[in-house]
Amino acid sequence: MENQAIKIDSSLRTVEWKDNKVIMIDQTKLPNELIFVEYDDFNQVADAISTLVVRGAPAIGVSGAFGLGLAVLQSKAITKDELLSDLEDARKILFATRPTAVNLGWGLEKIMNVAKTGETVEQIKELVISQAKQMADEDIEINKTMGKNGSTLFDDNDTIMTHCNAGALATVAYGTALGVIRATRESGKNVKVIATETRPIQQGSRLTAFELKHDGFDVSLVPDTAVGYSMANGLVNKVVVGADRIVKTGHVFNKIGTYQVATMAKQHGIPFYVAAPLSTIDLETNVDDVIIEMRKGSEVTGIGEKKTAPDGIGVINPAFDMTPPELISGIITEKGVATAPFEESISKLFAAN
Repeated sequence: MENQAIKIDSSLRTVEWKDNKVIMIDQTKLPNELIFVEYDDFNQVADAISTLVVRGAPAIGVSGAFGLGLAVLQSKAITKDELLSDLEDARKILFATRPTAVNLGWGLEKIMNVAKTGETVEQIKELVISQAKQMADEDIEINKTMGKNGSTLFDDNDTIMTHCNAGALATVAYGTALGVIRATRESGKNVKVIATETRPIQQGSRLTAFELKHDGFDVSLVPDTAVGYSMANGLVNKVVVGADRIVKTGHVFNKIGTYQVATMAKQHGIPFYVAAPLSTIDLETNVDDVIIEMRKGSEVTGIGEKKTAPDGIGVINPAFDMTPPELISGIITEKGVATAPFEESISKLFAAN
């Protein structure tokens, strides 16, 4: 299976519901192997989200919904109230896996709301599973519309930098930031891409570079430490990244290192765009109340089994950082592009929804 050509589009989904099971690409094995994992227990889905078998805010949202689909099938409940109670228990377990990405809570809440409309146990089961499948299909359509909206911001022969992986692998298929890059090429423009390696999990080198190379893009990889060099030497025209949570003020929470990329882009007069569906925008939470997930130190002190740091040292390993709105040129969504002042333009997008 080594270096097998892997087709990543809507015919091969990152996460899929099939025969009452959840099928996922195990992203921890990429780019060396394409391995599908199959789950019939919502606890396995929770573990997959937690261990980054599946990652990327939109993909996590749909995975959470599919997890609740498994939970209704696993439940032995014979009354509506018992089933809703079992679902709520599963929701809590799934929700606790990744605290920063808002799509997870969105996906779970959407399923819980539809479950409550059912009258019987059988009807609730049908409603939950059909809603989860519909969310997966809608994710692809939303990304394609977002891609078209964003493609007008990019020019022929642009070199676009991206950070982390906001591609097909971060969604059900197609991608957010990489969806914009795909749509730009589909509109007839020639673009090159520079992907940052995105330490410590290497989503840029393992996933983004892999995905883009497979799709025939001219893609170059840079160490995270070479972002400033690349911009100072005129190698980058524009930047587009995804997001795990955007609050109503336009503050963007995304993979650790995004803030540095945005700061460098501002310093060099390079437009910095964020691509995310409305489901990633959190209108309720204040910027200071967003929980930044801290991950285990071993991700930083070694690569695989190989140690790269001494024992007994402290490690600070945040999964995300916050990019303030003054560094952002525009937020690309399926309903249009929000620009400063963001609070006003974001609320307009929701009004049009």
